[in-house]
Amino acid sequence: MSDYQVINPATGETVQTYPTATGAEVQDALARAHAAYGSWRRTEKAQRSEILTTVAALYKERRDELAQIITREMGKTLAEAKGEIGLVVSIYRYYAENGPELLADEPLHPKMGGDALIRKEPIGPLLGIMPWNFPYYQVARFAAPNLMIGNTILLKHAPQCPESATMMEQIFRDAGLPHDAYINLFATNDQVTEIIGDDRVAGVSVTGSERAGSAVAATAGKNLKKVVLELGGSDPFIVLDTQDLEGTVRAAVTGRMGNAGQACNGSKRVIVVADLYERFVEVMTAAMSSLKTGDPTDPATNFGPLSSEQAAKTFIEQIEDAVSKGATLQTGGKRLDGPGAFVEATVLTDVTPEMRVYREEIFGPGAVIYQVPDADAAIELANSSSFGLGGVVYSDDTDLALKVADQLDTGMVWINSPQGSAADLPFGGTKRSGVGREFGPLGIDEFVNKKLVYTPGAK
Repeated sequence: MSDYQVINPATGETVQTYPTATGAEVQDALARAHAAYGSWRRTEKAQRSEILTTVAALYKERRDELAQIITREMGKTLAEAKGEIGLVVSIYRYYAENGPELLADEPLHPKMGGDALIRKEPIGPLLGIMPWNFPYYQVARFAAPNLMIGNTILLKHAPQCPESATMMEQIFRDAGLPHDAYINLFATNDQVTEIIGDDRVAGVSVTGSERAGSAVAATAGKNLKKVVLELGGSDPFIVLDTQDLEGTVRAAVTGRMGNAGQACNGSKRVIVVADLYERFVEVMTAAMSSLKTGDPTDPATNFGPLSSEQAAKTFIEQIEDAVSKGATLQTGGKRLDGPGAFVEATVLTDVTPEMRVYREEIFGPGAVIYQVPDADAAIELANSSSFGLGGVVYSDDTDLALKVADQLDTGMVWINSPQGSAADLPFGGTKRSGVGREFGPLGIDEFVNKKLVYTPGAK
């Protein structure tokens, strides 16, 4: 049986299966991507920009069809699916419009005299290993800058996203990208190891779990390949003070519940100072309890099913583990009756270090609320996680919020705003959340050869 299947998580129905690649198909894809690199790298930047502009236009034009596909594949509500495609459009536009400038030569002024510059050049075919939670968006933030650079791409998508993977390859072809500059490949894990080790592949980018990132990084390191790893997160949402508690709670719920809580940069740990804690728990519990899960195609649905039966099982096991060890279940914590991977929005308090939810990423509609006495304790608790992706700090005192932000061991901090993503803002973390950056000017600098070119002065 193929590993690549569309299984609708709202119904449990297997919609379609796709065959995995044969060994011969993998070798053919490697050869084609390598051959295409020889010509694609020499295309004018203006031509690459034009193609990416067309890609953006096609995503916008096909938004409704594309949204229905990922709702069927992984349960995202149609509203959120359309929102994801809007973000994808902005990513391709950003690199189409800014790519030539971001790749321009950087002049240096050597003390030894003469002229010098840094020239940014492509490095070769790249392997992208992408997850299921944002099927189009994750690919766009890898593919857009690297195609702009002149690299070619082999894309191994998540096994539950074969339909959207196929559609993305078709969009690139319809936009005029040379066929072999972007190749979708339904590869197995063993074939991924083979691809990374192949001399024709210059680097690999992974968005996924710690386990997947560690395995890929080990193989890449053995073969001296560049990696970018965007892995898990257990991001803090720190509340120091507020004159608008209800508004701050709304922001916390927004930061936690996007994509049914299945976002690496979701605000999974809400850390609240003592004098606000009881009221905050009361208001957030009421807000989470009011959220409706159900048919992701129904506009009245607030969040859809989890992505799979296994995802729902893992979520419930984490909640049950915490409750069995003394955590307080403020709301939720159960599966819904009937077919589909539906679970209730959940709030836990009184969580302690021996519980799984204290140290593990919660990938579902569940929040843990912690009480701390002051800002210093909030910082200590926030930094106690092995993850370091992002964080949020709320305070009416912006200077205080900035001071706290400076002490968080994370790659990103948002002040008085739920975390989000934007094409022009760098994205990435520290510690076990990965290495490297995507988006913005940093995102186009990862898989480039920054070549020094020096010319001596007149003698």
